Amino acid sequence: MSSRLEDMEPTMDGNSLYREDIFTDRKVGTIRVLTPVQANGAPDLGRKILYVGEAQLLTTAGALPLSFEIEAKSLEEAVSGYAAAAKLEFERAVQELQELRRQAASSIIVPDRGMGGLGPGGGRIKLT
Repeated sequence: MSSRLEDMEPTMDGNSLYREDIFTDRKVGTIRVLTPVQANGAPDLGRKILYVGEAQLLTTAGALPLSFEIEAKSLEEAVSGYAAAAKLEFERAVQELQELRRQAASSIIVPDRGMGGLGPGGGRIKLT
């Protein structure tokens, strides 16, 4: 299978369509309600409605957008469950950032001061 950009054709899946409604309190975050629909736009009662929370985690590098599913059967339940789901996502994101920092710190290689990577003498040129 070719992965060239010219060969890629972005095709939507008519069996996996959702109508999206956005709700926000304009203070804490946003909840996206994804209602499954058929290709003709009619509700697809065979699939469940999804509730996706959105928030931002402030880091030293700027705001990191977070997106997380909220287990709920209604918008009211999603609003009630937003804080707990956001907290879990914040904790997951912080752990992931800490792991990335740890990996970045362990990948730094500091050569031996006297060696310079060239054996005894550290690569210094001596004129005699």
